[in-house]
Amino acid sequence: MSVPELHHPPKNYSYEITQHKRNVLGIWIINHHQFSYTDIPPRSIWGFYNTKTKQYHAPINSKTVGDVVEFCNTTPYSAMQLNLNPLMQCLMCPN
Repeated sequence: MSVPELHHPPKNYSYEITQHKRNVLGIWIINHHQFSYTDIPPRSIWGFYNTKTKQYHAPINSKTVGDVVEFCNTTPYSAMQLNLNPLMQCLMCPN
């Protein structure tokens, strides 16, 4: 289970990779801040990675794989697509 590229996690966050389906990995972001209501760090789905096609996917929810995304269009917090104008897209992903 190796993902070729991940962001550096933000301060007090980490990533966890789990097997979602046979050829799809789930990438979770875990928040390690201190919360008064729980001792268990909350986690959210960051996105998915298809090991066969070597592509990242945005999440629809924690169980549903969404559209293919370019890694450079993701953030350390989520693989959800940013709504950027064309100039900002060129600056973020110069490919």
